[in-house]
Amino acid sequence: MRKLISFMHVSLDGFVAGPNGELDWIKVDDEIFDYAGHRTNVANTALYGRSTYEIMESYWPTAADKPDASKHDIEHSGWYKKVEKIVLSRSMRNKKLPGIKIISENISKEINQLKQAPGTEIIMFGSPSSTNFLTQEGLVDEFWLFVNPILLGQGTPFFKNLTQMTKLKLINSHAFSSGVVCLHYEKI
Repeated sequence: MRKLISFMHVSLDGFVAGPNGELDWIKVDDEIFDYAGHRTNVANTALYGRSTYEIMESYWPTAADKPDASKHDIEHSGWYKKVEKIVLSRSMRNKKLPGIKIISENISKEINQLKQAPGTEIIMFGSPSSTNFLTQEGLVDEFWLFVNPILLGQGTPFFKNLTQMTKLKLINSHAFSSGVVCLHYEKI
């Protein structure tokens, strides 16, 4: 069975975006990109909520073509172009996008089928609402939480309205020179 892995930047007080959706507090650098890249490069499927997909789609297809493209931009752009992309969205229900599978209904059933299909890991970037829903459904197998050294006080919480307990086991933790700590948990 394929694993569904959630990658998420989060503030120390559990927010994934500021009160107005701000993401400018997230620390990313080559050290973090290299560390995460070792895992993302194994995955052959990327899963997104609609908003995160739109952000990714606006950048990654051409990121490697820019004259000042970083090593990470070149590598991740190549991965993004070849990986299978799945978007969870009710508002995109009737859209037909080349190379993109849109799941609008029977989400749990569709994700279970996806996990049973041939392939390697399924990586979900960001997408807090989708991650929250899939966690409630017991479908997220691992969490890679990149805890940023900041207290936002308010904003979009990573987990909200969870109605059931999900026990986790810490697999690894890694501190970066920027002060970000990656906590890698596996569902027990």
